[in-house]
Amino acid sequence: MDREKPLGEFLRARRELVRPEDVGMPAAGRRRVPGLRREEVAMLAGVSTDYYVRLEQGRERHPSVQVVDALARALGLPEEAVSHLHQLARPVPGRRRPVSRRERVSPNLLRMMDSWTRTPAVILGRRLNVLAHNALGGALFDGHTYSRDLVRLVFLDPDARDFYPDWERVAVNTVGGLRAAAGIDHDDPRLVETVGELSLRSEAFRRLWARHDIRQKTHETKRFRHRQVGELTLSYEALTVNSAPGQQLVVYQAEPGSPSEQALSLLGSLTAGGSHRSEDHNSLYG
Repeated sequence: MDREKPLGEFLRARRELVRPEDVGMPAAGRRRVPGLRREEVAMLAGVSTDYYVRLEQGRERHPSVQVVDALARALGLPEEAVSHLHQLARPVPGRRRPVSRRERVSPNLLRMMDSWTRTPAVILGRRLNVLAHNALGGALFDGHTYSRDLVRLVFLDPDARDFYPDWERVAVNTVGGLRAAAGIDHDDPRLVETVGELSLRSEAFRRLWARHDIRQKTHETKRFRHRQVGELTLSYEALTVNSAPGQQLVVYQAEPGSPSEQALSLLGSLTAGGSHRSEDHNSLYG
């Protein structure tokens, strides 16, 4: 990550993903870089090429709202990426970062999750690490090297592609979700550590991280191939925890009467009698 000029880094990455034909421009001619040229983006956004170059180079960091909207249209950004671009252009000054930023989960939320004996639920932190889970949520992701870290599970776990039958889609959404969860807080040392490790160890992560996709974790249907109960197709809803900014409560459900509901019920019976929370995640993750 280029923490000195995040706006320019974002614009450059997104520019390189837009093909000339996507915006009605001829693709003929030799191009040294993929995607649009700087002058083409400037023309589409109605700004001078010199001004746009200054944006990418970090010499101009606070374009107006109108310019940001014009750039977003020129680059064809989806709604979540537009919001992220506005954040980069107008960052809100934050409080001085404390030495330790350990993420703690509310005891009331833990008790509520534990009462959902038929519904897998997990609490995710800002780096998509599992801060806490109920019994069924823990069982859903159990048995992997990185069961309690969803980003490392996707990109570093040896059986990730078997566990996620639609691995490519999961990988794209996971990286986009990590960027969305991190927001513009590029100075988080644990985020820097996570991105650095994954970039070194996973070519797929490195390639996807360079795209600067922003995909807020909201709701989706996802397939799992569980080592104990076979394939499950589950839908999930991701809810923000207002009492702990940055945390997400993710709740999974199967279609009523489906084979997945039966498999989930079997997983619940295999889990019954075990610990509601297999580990103290409040002390392990932060």
